[in-house]
Amino acid sequence: MEKQQLKAERKTLVLSIIAGVCGYGTLAVLFSSYVTFSIFPVLAFAMAVYCLYQEYMRKPMAEGVPALASACFFVGIFGYAALLRAEYPAMGSNFIPLMIVLALLFWVSYKMGVMDKKDQKTA
Repeated sequence: MEKQQLKAERKTLVLSIIAGVCGYGTLAVLFSSYVTFSIFPVLAFAMAVYCLYQEYMRKPMAEGVPALASACFFVGIFGYAALLRAEYPAMGSNFIPLMIVLALLFWVSYKMGVMDKKDQKTA
């Protein structure tokens, strides 16, 4: 996959992260006693999923983008889980969610070509 295609797909990847955060936030609001109820995570999740759907209907995704979007969705889920566990230590350790987030972020950055040594300028 080329870098120009990935730059065009950044909107999809950012929306996937937002959908992951809002999805886990919705579950936390509805089912966790630590988080107080609010309708805003539910609304944000619905709007993020709707925007993702509209983006999908507007133009087809390039090859490899669905896997990256799924990884970004899980980055959002596990990132918010780690944040909640850091805020409320009684929920448990945030070590596993943080390790999953780091592994997924390294994989996404590798696939997007962020870690290519060819494109770096030497001084």
